[in-house]
Amino acid sequence: MKKYLGLLAVASLGGLVAVGITKFFDSEKQSSVFTENYPARYASLADAGSRPDFVDVAEMVTPTVVHIITTTDPRQGGDQTREINPFDFFGFQMPSMPSQSSGSGVIIAQDGYIVTNNHVIDGASKIKVVLNDKREFDAELLGKDPNTDLALLRIDEKNLPFAVIGNSDEVKVGQWVLAVGNPFNLTSTVTAGIVSAKGRNLNLLRSNRPDGPQYTIESFIQTDAAVNPGNSGGALVSQDGRLMGINTAIASQTGQYAGYAFAVPSNLMKKVIDDLLKYGEVQRGFLGVSIQDVNGELADKEGLKEVKGVFVAKVNPGSAAEDAGIKDKDVIVKVGDVMVNSSAELQEQVGKRNPGDKLKVLVLRDGREKEFEVLLKNKDGKTGLVKTDKVETDKALNSEFESIGRDERLKLKIGNGVRLKKADEKSVLKKAGIPNGFIIISIDKKPVYTPSDVKRALSDKKGGVLLEGVNPDGSKGYYGFGLDDK
Repeated sequence: MKKYLGLLAVASLGGLVAVGITKFFDSEKQSSVFTENYPARYASLADAGSRPDFVDVAEMVTPTVVHIITTTDPRQGGDQTREINPFDFFGFQMPSMPSQSSGSGVIIAQDGYIVTNNHVIDGASKIKVVLNDKREFDAELLGKDPNTDLALLRIDEKNLPFAVIGNSDEVKVGQWVLAVGNPFNLTSTVTAGIVSAKGRNLNLLRSNRPDGPQYTIESFIQTDAAVNPGNSGGALVSQDGRLMGINTAIASQTGQYAGYAFAVPSNLMKKVIDDLLKYGEVQRGFLGVSIQDVNGELADKEGLKEVKGVFVAKVNPGSAAEDAGIKDKDVIVKVGDVMVNSSAELQEQVGKRNPGDKLKVLVLRDGREKEFEVLLKNKDGKTGLVKTDKVETDKALNSEFESIGRDERLKLKIGNGVRLKKADEKSVLKKAGIPNGFIIISIDKKPVYTPSDVKRALSDKKGGVLLEGVNPDGSKGYYGFGLDDK
């Protein structure tokens, strides 16, 4: 699966983590993505007898799953991930070639909206979508959320077949599911299995997160349906054809199917995609606690009467939890209407709500139940929604950068970019001849989407830098400069 192969440690959250909380899909303000009427019938297996028949389900779902092929330009010489070329030692530098990777995606609306994994498209300079009928389209990246490993694409086409999104909270361990995707570039592959577990945390997304591991949400549906490299971003569907998850990872020592596959639940996916469409980024509130799974050892140590729920190790000062009255050593057993018995389950449930939402939390304190109404806060400790950074100043570069809208990107025929709004006379960008208004598409061949991306890419950079993008007159621009003395 491009980046997530190899041995994955399948373990409970165990250690203390902070819980991110976001609003569930708002039924009163639903995007058109989720309100279309699906023309196909449901194919139930309830009357199929003792032998399940997946023919009708496969025929219904397969046209909604696409093949995604990405092209990534080679990194520049300053990148530590650059491969060693033996010809370099003889003074002859071989030209680097773009690389290609592939994965899967699921059409969720008739007008071309497609969900996939972030790791399928991360760093891609070009994204191509191949439909089940072999038609090909260039895709636009509308948004991504590395903290849940999801991304939203769109192609310019209408009247497409699309998946019916189910309620992943209703998924039961032991029920039949189908995995549909494009493993090893074998298009439209369907495999069957059962749900092996729910609320699995692999600690897969927590490493190397620039904004901190506390923002990641992992509560995977585990299945034994055969999933292999190339299945990432594909559909996990129930026996009546409803989308229950986005296939994301496997646990394997060989990098190939070993009986353990994991999918992002559809309810979490709906929340993420809706936020990307409405706000440009995912809204996350915070309960403001450090948590730990309850096991026998912890129960004995803390004198808990039952081995269940999620232990509150610490309530952060000034947090939403503290304001509501939750205390250290409380055990959270229910969020909203859903019982939680692990950190991953708690993360999934609170991951559907926004800052400013009121959330009922049931805890056990000294063996007695107590219910609290929590007013969730954002990462800045406020109850309002977080707005996408439109303009950001980088003092080290003496420059200001701003986001560009979708209409402008479509006009310029680019999928991403950040505008250099203003560079002071002392700025290294100004000295390099980069004009104000230049739209940065990539830095050292890595695409940038927000002003924060630009700031992050250049903050600790040393040595040569290559910017590629679009000049104010619409022509392509390439600028190189050094950051040794910034």
